[in-house]
Amino acid sequence: MESFDCDVIIIGGGHNGLVAASYLARAGKRVRILEANSELGGATSSVCAFDGFDARISRYSYLVSLLPDSIIKDLGLNFECISRSISSYTPFERDGIDQGLLVSREWDSKTQDSFDALDPSGNESLAWQSFYAEIAEFAERIAPTLLQPLMTRSQLREVIALPEVWDYMIEKPIGEIITSRFKDDVVRGIVLTDALIGTFASAFEIQANICFLYHLMGNGTGEWKVPKGGMGALVSELERVAREAGVEIELNQRVTRVESDADGVSVTTSNGAQIRAPYLLSNMAPQLLAQLRGTMPPQSLDGSQIKINILLKGLPRLKSGIDPTVAFAGTFHVNESFTQCEDVFDLAKRGQMPQLLPVEMYCHTLNDASILSPQLAEQGYHTLTLFGLHTPATLFDTDNDVARQAALKSALTSLNQYLAEPIEGFIAGIEVKTPLDIEKEIGLPRGNIFHRDLQFPFREDGTVPSWGVETDDPRIFICGAGAIRGGGVSGVPGHNAAMALLATA
Repeated sequence: MESFDCDVIIIGGGHNGLVAASYLARAGKRVRILEANSELGGATSSVCAFDGFDARISRYSYLVSLLPDSIIKDLGLNFECISRSISSYTPFERDGIDQGLLVSREWDSKTQDSFDALDPSGNESLAWQSFYAEIAEFAERIAPTLLQPLMTRSQLREVIALPEVWDYMIEKPIGEIITSRFKDDVVRGIVLTDALIGTFASAFEIQANICFLYHLMGNGTGEWKVPKGGMGALVSELERVAREAGVEIELNQRVTRVESDADGVSVTTSNGAQIRAPYLLSNMAPQLLAQLRGTMPPQSLDGSQIKINILLKGLPRLKSGIDPTVAFAGTFHVNESFTQCEDVFDLAKRGQMPQLLPVEMYCHTLNDASILSPQLAEQGYHTLTLFGLHTPATLFDTDNDVARQAALKSALTSLNQYLAEPIEGFIAGIEVKTPLDIEKEIGLPRGNIFHRDLQFPFREDGTVPSWGVETDDPRIFICGAGAIRGGGVSGVPGHNAAMALLATA
């Protein structure tokens, strides 16, 4: 019998790799994680990004929705997520008056009053409540299927049993239902943004539907919560439970080659080490795995976001007069009306950076100040995480540095349009990450935060049964965001890859 170094090799110590490792180790497998960097976490790490300031920001991933409570319970994670009382605030100017739409996480009188001020007819508030009630029911029915083998399109449609919602969520471009149900351009845009995060697509392309679905089905509620202590707290807990289960973790072990045969899989690392096991799980993007294997990489859209992390000396006042601790507590939308998003998409397709970038942001420290030192918190410092839409990697190819500065100027100009005092006067530290920066630093091809294009969480009728993690090699599985039902901070592909392997081994 052949001698193996372990039972399972996992390439990459991101959160999904750690989830998969813990499930496998608890099932009796000898698991070895090979992480290329000097620390675990990948896109879910927390870092002190600003010299001289004790503030640990979640640099790339920052909110949690798709991580099932069942995974937290299964693995015994001591990890808490905080609900935000405010869902969103969207400033806008109309008839020369600065206003804003406030949406609480749970519908209340403040939300009703805000909608009534925008639309005295009451039609938009009724449309909002009925639309999201339908989405909530859809999410509640689809969420339990995410940790099961993939259903076919027909099977899942039957299980969900909401044919009208299925039709506009799955079969027709999401832009059609948004423009049909809502009349106000600002309201339409708020709904649309969940379809555009990291996704370079028009509202009338099905790829936007897939992004929309993933942003609204997490845990059957679609609620986006703040990770207490930042994303690094999740990674620390996952590392703890993995090590306690006996997982062997090796840092600074960059895999340079993957070979497989009928009996097992061998990997070679940059320091010349060779490791062999019956199975391999890859937490890296499928495109990178294909390079290591010498196979054809899958095609995928470019990443399409600019990420700006800011440390503020205080919160700026808004022209609308709303309390900034309320406005920035949820997701703060700026210049993200439906028309603006579509116009900027068309502009970016032509290779042009907009003058006013559609951006959204949130202030972690209004919900969880533990990522700041007591001194910074006492002095009123805050973090602001800003996410710019429709900035595909192609905009940065000619000169990443020049385009980075252009995107930053566009984003801050966009924000300042609604502030009573310029944001620049509050900035203590700032960093900007373009799609090309993200690719260079954490290996996401072309800066695609989902590794590759998101896919609907089912398989087509007549296809081979699967967990959505399999590859063309029966000994190699995808356990990262590039799996079907991957994307976001979820642990779902890690769980599913472990289950698929255990069903095989």
